[in-house]
Amino acid sequence: MVDFGLGLLHGPPKGQLDSWLADLDATIPQLKGHFRSLWMTDHFMWEGAPTFEAWTVMSFIAARYPDFEVGPMVLGQSYRNPALLAFKAATLQTLCGGRFIMGIGAGWKEDEYRAYNYPFPSASERVQQLEETLIIMKKMWEEPGTVSYEGRHYRVQEAWCEPKPAPKIPILVGGGGYTTMKHAAKYADIWNLPDAPLDPYVERLNILRRHLDALGRDPATLRCSWFGRVAIGRTEAEAQARGLSREDKWTSEKAFVGTPESIAEQMNGFVEQGCDYFMVDIIGAPDPEVIGMVTEELIPKLNGA
Repeated sequence: MVDFGLGLLHGPPKGQLDSWLADLDATIPQLKGHFRSLWMTDHFMWEGAPTFEAWTVMSFIAARYPDFEVGPMVLGQSYRNPALLAFKAATLQTLCGGRFIMGIGAGWKEDEYRAYNYPFPSASERVQQLEETLIIMKKMWEEPGTVSYEGRHYRVQEAWCEPKPAPKIPILVGGGGYTTMKHAAKYADIWNLPDAPLDPYVERLNILRRHLDALGRDPATLRCSWFGRVAIGRTEAEAQARGLSREDKWTSEKAFVGTPESIAEQMNGFVEQGCDYFMVDIIGAPDPEVIGMVTEELIPKLNGA
């Protein structure tokens, strides 16, 4: 089965503080029955543009839109103490009735680390920290009573996490690094790679499957997902113009751009390789014609949708 989630913008346009929520309120009712989840990126600053804090947004949208699952795409593990993060996730999972997905990665955006006074260790250290965070979260959520753990980077001593999250919180690990993908194969329920064309995606997917094989894990137990943008139009020219309308200029090199038929063909290439979850930022939402092309024309053409 192929699922869809909506990727939220990192914040409102300058001078339009009300538009972020107004656009969501106009978009999300049109997605009910077609999309299952809402995803917020975790950044503190984005080239001077207004930027919302991810955890605050997730708590807000979980309450505002009770028909959808919610998750971050993805949390930078360095930004929050692992035990506190596990506690926050367990609380949100309980209060939202089991609709939370923990998306997490090693972190990468150096300017945020520097600006907010976080240490910025090497990539290999950040990936080691990611594994320790995953271990701590799972222990906090699953082990009875208090939890203790002594790692190279993080430690907890007789830490509480009550109530335990029920149902179990699915874990999504995002990233295409070799060791990050090894952690996804070992600990995650969903793996994600953002903004990737098909060939690089398949290359990473093959590495992921080698990790799964080495662990003796059934590949069917790990969902594979893609996060990025969709620029859809009645013609290829209209779709290309829509993708270029954003300051970051989304093209077919890193996004799905085209008519409903051509994007369905592109996505089916991913589906045939094992991707079964697309988290997409729909450029042009909440325009009903744009959303209708996605929900009524694109999705029905996907294998397994």
